[in-house]
Amino acid sequence: MIPAAFDYERATSVEEAVALLARGGDDAKLLAGGHSLLPLMRLRLARPTLLIDIGRLDDLRFIRGDEESVEIGALTTHHDLADSHELAEACPLLVQTASQIGDPQVRHRGTIGGSVAHGDPASDMPAALLALDADLVLEGPDGSRTVAAAAFFDGPLMTALGADEILAVIRVPRRARRTAYLKFQRRAQDWAIVGVAAAVRIEDGRIEEAEIGLTNMGPTPLRAAAVEAALVGASDAAAVSAAAHEVGAIGTPPGDENATPGFRLHIAEVMIRRAVGAAMA
Repeated sequence: MIPAAFDYERATSVEEAVALLARGGDDAKLLAGGHSLLPLMRLRLARPTLLIDIGRLDDLRFIRGDEESVEIGALTTHHDLADSHELAEACPLLVQTASQIGDPQVRHRGTIGGSVAHGDPASDMPAALLALDADLVLEGPDGSRTVAAAAFFDGPLMTALGADEILAVIRVPRRARRTAYLKFQRRAQDWAIVGVAAAVRIEDGRIEEAEIGLTNMGPTPLRAAAVEAALVGASDAAAVSAAAHEVGAIGTPPGDENATPGFRLHIAEVMIRRAVGAAMA
């Protein structure tokens, strides 16, 4: 299908983008890589009257860090994340996740900010940011504010991002973790039927802390708190398997043409077991 008619503006700064958003109101949308928004526009599920192109704002394209955290500009592409030596050392989960998103074309055009701001529970990166306890820095007409990833996702395609705000920076704390991101999908490059982001801290062969993020297991990305608690003290495959069974505590996941709720829970249990095992290896 052909998108509905819209006006087009190219922002030359974050401040100009915010001003254009304020002018356009709820009918204005930001365009970065376009891999989330444009398919919805073609199906007319999204009908913005004003499209604001921020794709050339190079000041939102960076990866930089200090002793406590790593900051990522919202326009950093998935390819740049997957290829980052700094992230490979400081936050390998982001490298592991980004390398599995789409195909090379998608990774070279799609951005972390666009993926996160879109709020799709089937997207890979939001679950990884949840597991890492990331913070999101939003810029609006009243200045900047910081929202924890755990408070950012409100529902399917709904976030805490205001109509006149732009996601500018993702901040991830440095932690000594072994990590893995695994997903189950029908075909390569498909959306995840279930995805698992696992981060564990191990001492003396036992898990001391665990963070488990889930993709496509609810209306938003989720943390599997019961699994995390059960993993503490685990040192072998049997203990990890028992902990993975606690994924049922999240409630009933969605059912669709790819998986019934029961099958999705089963796949999640299997993928948690495999992801944690991969992280511990």
